[in-house]
Amino acid sequence: MVLGKGLGALITPAPQQEQEVTVVPSNETLDDGQSTDILAHVEVANIDPNPYQPRIDFEPEALQELAQSIREKGLVQPVTVRRWEGGYQLISGERRLRACKLAGITHIPAYIRQVDSAEEMIELALIENIQRATLNPVEIAQSYRQLVEDYQHTPEEIARRVGKDRSTVVNFIRLLKLPKRILESVQRGELSMGHARALLSLPDEQAQLRIWQRIVRENLSVRKVEELVKSIYTVQRTAPTPKTAPSSASTTQLEELSRKLRPIYGTKVNISTGKDGKGSISFEFYSHDDLERLLELFLKD
Repeated sequence: MVLGKGLGALITPAPQQEQEVTVVPSNETLDDGQSTDILAHVEVANIDPNPYQPRIDFEPEALQELAQSIREKGLVQPVTVRRWEGGYQLISGERRLRACKLAGITHIPAYIRQVDSAEEMIELALIENIQRATLNPVEIAQSYRQLVEDYQHTPEEIARRVGKDRSTVVNFIRLLKLPKRILESVQRGELSMGHARALLSLPDEQAQLRIWQRIVRENLSVRKVEELVKSIYTVQRTAPTPKTAPSSASTTQLEELSRKLRPIYGTKVNISTGKDGKGSISFEFYSHDDLERLLELFLKD
């Protein structure tokens, strides 16, 4: 099984420039039923859907517009299929296939590929949709999680195969920790990935839903949401209360303690006390990822 082929394995350039694909003459009935890595016209009715399709949402209006375009100009970009149970199984191009059905098209051009595993089907469909920017963040996150849970891929492996950073893959998977109502809002386009990442920094579902409602109601920018989260999560810890006001010697001790805490938490730590003996410990953070790292440290059992 060959994995990690990338976009080039899926979206084929013009046939005259592609060495791996045999160009079939423009005869809609010409397909020997055995060859792979060929471009041929196939019957729409013989194409089964991709059961691993990462895309969930197909807007009816957009499909109708594409169907009308196909009626007028034909299908510009062929779909990609594999041979399956005497017919074909779609690898990528479900939106195009649905639009062709709406347009009443009976035969369409398709790249017939050799794909032997469900894992590779998922990978190829995911790569094409990501590269075409047709998946919403939740759909991408669900695809990544499926590769992790069902096929034991690590985030590093997924990142390498789809051409993303490991942190990007991890952040998408973390997105699925948000409440269902917020995820649905992301799918509808009401929230961006930036909004969602900011909400992930909040301590509980109630706080997340409260800020989400403000985002939708007030059309808040990502920057404004980040400021709200920061105001909620200025991390402070109460220092031990001395019985007397701190002397110059105790101030020196506090500074020394701050220096000892910095390498433990990986950030600047400030300890201050007042005349009444009360005080606070504050931890600086420099990004949402940094804040989340600190929160994980604080919440450890």
